Amino acid sequence: MRTHTLRPQIRVAQSEHQQLLALAAAGSASAADSLLIEMERARVVPDAKLPEDVVRMGSRIQYRTDRDDLVDVTLVYPADADIAQGKVSVLTPVGAALIGLRTGQSITWEARDGRKNVLTVLSVVQPAQAAVEA
Repeated sequence: MRTHTLRPQIRVAQSEHQQLLALAAAGSASAADSLLIEMERARVVPDAKLPEDVVRMGSRIQYRTDRDDLVDVTLVYPADADIAQGKVSVLTPVGAALIGLRTGQSITWEARDGRKNVLTVLSVVQPAQAAVEA
């Protein structure tokens, strides 16, 4: 059983911060609350100063779960979510947990069933890079 919660420092691009705050404020689920908490604790930085390995909207992320599963997802806005294509909404518990993390960081997040999970970001590919690699 986990005795502590991992909450690493996160960074969010200035251009996305207000959109994500508004999205979280308009939502009614616990994931919206999680996103709001993440946005309130995030360090907001100018887009040009956001490191390339920080998860932002449209990023393709590979992470490892505490059950040793490898997962590849793209972080998207709710309207673009499609789990069959690996597109995870930022308004899901795991999506809210991913935003702002850097490669190598781990975070504790709570699933909809109340279980606490830990994920570790292994790689981040930004939207422009992802399009080139596809």
